Amino acid sequence: MNVQNRVSKAVNQIPQEVVQSGISTQKVQNSFIMFTGLYSEDSAQYDELFLENFLKINVIPQIQRIPGVAQAQVFGAKDYSMRIWLKPDRLAANNLSPQDVLSAIRDQSLEAAPGRLGQNSQEIFEYVLKYKGKLNRHEDYENIVIKANANGSVLKLKDLARVEFGAFTYNANNRLNGKPVAGFAILQTAGSNANEILTEVEKQLEELYTTMPKGIKPVTMYNSKEFLDASIFQVRETLVIAFILVFIVVFIFLQDFRSTLIPAIAVPVAIIGTFFFLQLFGFTINLLTLFALVLAIGIVVDDAIVVVEAVHAKMEHKDMPVRKATIQSMSEISGAIISITLVMAAVFVPVGFMQGPAGVFYRQFAFTLAIAILISAVNALTLSPALCALFLKNPHHPGEKGHPHEKKGFLARFFMAFNAGFRSLTNRYITSLKFLIRQKWVAIGALVLISGTSYWLIKTTPTGFIPTEDQGFVLYAVNTPPGSSLHRTHKATEAIDQIIKKNPLLTIFGLQMA
Repeated sequence: MNVQNRVSKAVNQIPQEVVQSGISTQKVQNSFIMFTGLYSEDSAQYDELFLENFLKINVIPQIQRIPGVAQAQVFGAKDYSMRIWLKPDRLAANNLSPQDVLSAIRDQSLEAAPGRLGQNSQEIFEYVLKYKGKLNRHEDYENIVIKANANGSVLKLKDLARVEFGAFTYNANNRLNGKPVAGFAILQTAGSNANEILTEVEKQLEELYTTMPKGIKPVTMYNSKEFLDASIFQVRETLVIAFILVFIVVFIFLQDFRSTLIPAIAVPVAIIGTFFFLQLFGFTINLLTLFALVLAIGIVVDDAIVVVEAVHAKMEHKDMPVRKATIQSMSEISGAIISITLVMAAVFVPVGFMQGPAGVFYRQFAFTLAIAILISAVNALTLSPALCALFLKNPHHPGEKGHPHEKKGFLARFFMAFNAGFRSLTNRYITSLKFLIRQKWVAIGALVLISGTSYWLIKTTPTGFIPTEDQGFVLYAVNTPPGSSLHRTHKATEAIDQIIKKNPLLTIFGLQMA
């Protein structure tokens, strides 16, 4: 509404030709989600003019009816039009100007309602006046009377100009692999689902293909759905792998299947809770929120592992029952869980309040990760201790079933070897810490060296606003000298196309030149 009010205020400053053509206000996203069009392998049968008008008449209206499509922008302006090529010498000989010709065309080719006769008469029938309306054939335009001479003869348009049925403009040319193509791009409305829009567009194009003339087929040069599907698949795959790795690592270190179940339950609880708050805050499932969830899996499991490990430590070193070990462990580690959660949340929450494009870009990522961290802390203080008291048994008590000394088989030997190796690694780590404590200058020097190297790498590494992603198409721009004709520009693009076609990657990856 604000934009429409601004446009209304500016109408009196806009050229009259623009106002006559019409001004439309649309709310759209500023990035294209799809480049597609109609392609003809036989340029003699279907040229670019026919393809573009077939597209605008039969395809674009159907595409724009799809919910979420803000605009289907056609590239080119080759609408069917009546072209009038004036002959300057004939105009000068008859003392006429182009404006006189234009006025005659406007007067004799227009939409009008002539009315009817006999509405207030005594006759039985009225007589309805019929008017042909706007002319649509070049023969009709040729017979338009421009001027009546003094001797009774008339000067017609065909005496002053060449009339033909052609295109509105000839300042654009669209080609695909050297063949004519009529392309258009799709823009989505704010808040719409690009994946759903593109799925419906593909469905509509398949249905329209069955009704198209033989020799015309739809072709898609760029489809962000392919990139989105690949990215979502990778995120989904990463989620599964991360969950499996967490499960395996916890099982190896705790060496108890019951203990492994507790972090495994905590992860989906935290993720599902995060989805609830995403819906509450109006966030969508996109690459940013999915990336945050991938990172969150490794973080949300930490609190549950801390709780389980603390309970195991109490059972192993003090030989406590499970319930008592859980209560005493939580009294000791609750403060640590709360503090580390607040520290980690404080790392990501400020990112969500950044201003400018960077803030808009990373806000959903930051809040998603912070929400997952807070939910994991709540789980660690409530759900995980309850599960420990219910599920765990004391495997460290000699009389308990499942005591390590009573286990046999490959898994028991693997755990014994792993524990021996881990103890050895722990002792070496402790020895190295004691060395660094005694030799403080070694630790300080290493810290200074690492800090200096990190600063140098930060300064020399190239920076970018967002990561560069390969989306499977090549785009280049050509600038020719001012005043160059379309033919000259077309020759330049053909030369560039020949250079690019020689690249073997086009054959390997099946790329198209548009």
